Amino acid sequence: MKISGAEAVIRCLLAEGVDLVYGYPGGAIMPVYDELYKFQDQLHHVLVRHEQGAAHAAQGFARATGKVGVAIATSGPGATNLVTGIADAQIDSTPMVCITGQVGKHLLGSDAFQETDIIGISTPVTKWNYQITEAHEIPEIIAKAFYIARSGRPGPVLIDITKNAQFDEFEFSYEKCTGIRSYHPKPVLDSKKVQEAADLINNAKKPFIVFGQGIILSEAEEQLKRLIEKSGIPAAWTILGLSALPTDHPLNVGMVGMHGNYGPNLLTNECDVLIALGMRFDDRVTGKLATYAKQAKVIHFEIDPAEIDKNVKTEVAVLADVKEALTALIPLIDKKSHSEWHNEFKEKYKIECDAVINEELAPTNGKGISMGETIEMINKHSKGDAIMVSDVGQHQMFACRYTKFNTTKSNVTSGGLGTMGFALPAAIGAKMGRPDREVVAVIGDGGFQMNIQELGTIHQTKVPVKIVVLNNEFLGMVRQWQELFFDYRYASTVMINPNFCAIAEGYYIKSRKVTKREELDEAVAEMLASKESYFLEVMVEKENNVFPMIPTGACVSEIRLS
Repeated sequence: MKISGAEAVIRCLLAEGVDLVYGYPGGAIMPVYDELYKFQDQLHHVLVRHEQGAAHAAQGFARATGKVGVAIATSGPGATNLVTGIADAQIDSTPMVCITGQVGKHLLGSDAFQETDIIGISTPVTKWNYQITEAHEIPEIIAKAFYIARSGRPGPVLIDITKNAQFDEFEFSYEKCTGIRSYHPKPVLDSKKVQEAADLINNAKKPFIVFGQGIILSEAEEQLKRLIEKSGIPAAWTILGLSALPTDHPLNVGMVGMHGNYGPNLLTNECDVLIALGMRFDDRVTGKLATYAKQAKVIHFEIDPAEIDKNVKTEVAVLADVKEALTALIPLIDKKSHSEWHNEFKEKYKIECDAVINEELAPTNGKGISMGETIEMINKHSKGDAIMVSDVGQHQMFACRYTKFNTTKSNVTSGGLGTMGFALPAAIGAKMGRPDREVVAVIGDGGFQMNIQELGTIHQTKVPVKIVVLNNEFLGMVRQWQELFFDYRYASTVMINPNFCAIAEGYYIKSRKVTKREELDEAVAEMLASKESYFLEVMVEKENNVFPMIPTGACVSEIRLS
C-alpha cells in the first residue's frame, strides 16, 4: 500500500490503539491534519487553545488511564509550547508521544520560517526523541516511540517530522515494536535480593513503607495491599503515590514530604527498616539528606537503576518492576501486626489533628472559608470516587492531604516540575480518558489564569469537567514563604483578579461564586450533580497557611505544626 507520510502517521497511531489526540494545527504539520480530517471517524482530535494545553491534556489522559497520551503541534513556537508539558511528563514518568511538524529537509539549519531545533531543545526533557526526514522512516520510528514511552519507567517521546517526509509516498507496512537492542526497560529480578529484603523486613521491629507512583505505573496496587496486610507494616505515600491504596485503609498512615503528615515524617527517623516502593527519594520527601533515616536500613524497590543510591544509600536494592518484585516478596514475609509501632503513628496523628487538622476541616476561628474544608465538602459529595486534578500551590497540598480516594489513578497533579497551569487541561484529558468517572479540577487563582484559555476547549468539546477555583487573591504558597521566611514582605504575590464567573459564563459554562460558609455545601452538591461542565469559585481565607511544613533543607524531624 503506497501512501503519503502524513497518512502513515495516522495509520501508525491507529495501529497503536490511539483514538484520541490533542493538538493545534499549523503550516509544518498541515499534511498530517489533512489526513486527520479524512480519518476523523476513527481518530478524534481535540483542538486545544494552546499547545501547552495539548501536552497537559495528554498527561491527564495518560495518568487517568495508564495509556500513552498523544499531542500534536506544528514547528517553531508550536513545538516549543509543548516543552513545559514534556518536561513535566519526564520528571513525573508519564507516557506520552508528541509529534511535531518541521520545515522541509532542504531548509533545515537555514533559520526558515518557524524553524527551531526542537530535537536539541527537547533532548534534556524527553526519554527519547528523533527527527524523521524521510517518509519511509515513519512506521519504525513511531513504533519505537510508543514502545519506549510506555515500557520500563515511562516517559515522554518526541518525534519531529519534516514537511517533505509528510508529503512523500512509500510502501506502508506497520509492525509494533517489542524490543530495541541495548534498551532493557525491565531489569531481571534477582531472587537473592528479594530474599535479603524479606529477611530484613521479617526481623524489623519498626518497619515502615513509603510507596510512590511506581505502584500505580506497574499496576501493583493489589500486591501493595497484600504486603501491608500480611506484614502489618504502616505505609505512607508520596503525592504521586496517592490513591494507590485507599486513603481510609487502616494501614495507610498518610503523606510524607514537605507538607506531609506529622507522624510519617517524624517517624521516618525512628523506623529501623525503611522500605521504599517505586519512589525516588526526591528532596521534597527527604528534606535534609544528611539526617534522613540514618538509623534505618533502607530497602529500595525500583525499576530505574539511575535512582538506586542516587540520593539515599540503600542496604538492599531490588532492581525490578515493582509488581513482579512484590509478587515474589509476599510469600517470604511473616504475618505480623506491629501494633505498638502503629500506636506511635496514631498518637502522632492525634497531635496533628489537635494542632492542625480539626481546625482546618471545621474552622471555629471565625475567619473565612478554609481550603481544607472546601476539600472536605468535595469529599462529602464525591464519596471518594472522583478523580481529583490539582494544580500547584497551597491548594495542591490541601487537596493531597485531605482528598479521600477509594480507587487508584485518582490523583492527577504536577509533582516533580510543579507546573502552574497544569490542572485545567489535565482535567480535560482525565475526563476524556475516563468519561465514566467524575473529574474535579482544584486550582488556585494564580494557576487558573496560566491556562484559562482551555475553557474554550471545554466549551467546544462539551467535556463535563468540574472546576473549583480556591481564590485567596494571592499567589498563596509564595506568600506563605514570604510570611514565614521573608518577614511578611509580600513582593509581587498580591493578585488583582478578574470576574472569573463572568469569564466562565463567556465560555457558556455554568458558574457560581461562594463567599459565605453556609453556601458551600449546597454549591458543591449542585456542581457535582451537574451533567455538564461547571465552574465554582470559592473565596477562601486570604492568609491561610498549609501546615505541617518542613522548611527547605531542614530535617524531617524538624517538621512544624504552625
